Amino acid sequence: MIVLDTCALLWLTSGSRKLTQNARTAIADASVVYLSSITAFEIGVKARKGVLSLPFPATEWIASVLSLHDLSEIPLTAEICGAACDLPPIHKDPFDRFIIATAKKHGLPVVTADKIFSQYNIEVIW
Repeated sequence: MIVLDTCALLWLTSGSRKLTQNARTAIADASVVYLSSITAFEIGVKARKGVLSLPFPATEWIASVLSLHDLSEIPLTAEICGAACDLPPIHKDPFDRFIIATAKKHGLPVVTADKIFSQYNIEVIW
């Protein structure tokens, strides 16, 4: 079981070569591939700002991607939100802090190219 960070999800769905072969293999071999629900919010925010272009509205895109790639969602809970606040201030991106807290709570490795994630004592797949 693994969780994808937002960039890994975007690279997976676009077929980008930025997603390494190692990451692709880990995704293909995982019994369950998770997505934190904060990723849907991050994608929606980026699409609304015009930083990210999607073929259709963000909510529809996320639903499509979850189904197409057989991804499971991990919802944000009060415990995960609190844990994200309690993380050491190494990473400044609030979206990534939620993903890190989710991974720590569930003991999951994260597929990410962000080297800062490993400073939180979680397994990083890249």
